[in-house]
Amino acid sequence: MDYRTVYEGGKGEIVEKKSRFIGEVFPVEKEEEAAEILGNIRKQYWDARHHCWAYVIGEDQAQERFSDDGEPGGTAGKPILEVIRGHGLKNVMVVVTRYFGGTLLGTGGLVRAYTQSAQEGIAASTLITKIDGYELKIETDYSGLGKLQYLLAQRGLPTVEADYAETVTLSTLIAAGEEAAFVEAVTEATNAQAAVRRERACRFACFEGRVVVF
Repeated sequence: MDYRTVYEGGKGEIVEKKSRFIGEVFPVEKEEEAAEILGNIRKQYWDARHHCWAYVIGEDQAQERFSDDGEPGGTAGKPILEVIRGHGLKNVMVVVTRYFGGTLLGTGGLVRAYTQSAQEGIAASTLITKIDGYELKIETDYSGLGKLQYLLAQRGLPTVEADYAETVTLSTLIAAGEEAAFVEAVTEATNAQAAVRRERACRFACFEGRVVVF
């Protein structure tokens, strides 16, 4: 199952009527990780009044949890969760720490502040889509190399490894649902002179010119 998540978490801050809101984003896959993160945040910002949070953990039937941590009900944790949902993220936790500035913001002001803080944290994070697929190895003679490179570029598929010997072997990553069509295209383009074999199933992401296999 493909899903959108955080590769590297970020941090953003806003100040609203002298209250300081610090939004931090973390990749998480287990509730125990979320509890540990929250504990570390509480230690780091021990003098802050509130540590409000939300997370979405799991891929298919994801678990959603949130906390207002002393703020009026519905003004902090739920807005943070709505930001996570709005970005379509899973396996993500957002914690917003508030240093109270002495002026009450009201329910509307709190919702806006916690929403904006979560948005700032996510904007500072690196977001990726984890894709379920396969690593494929394609072997061809040198006359078919240009055709293969064209096909890979046309479909936006990365070349993760290349071996230039008597024949050429290229490794690429492809989403599970695109494999059959790609193999057919390779066969047609090279007049069945190229051999494609599936090396392994894997999960990967392509972003900022990088390829990461999980």
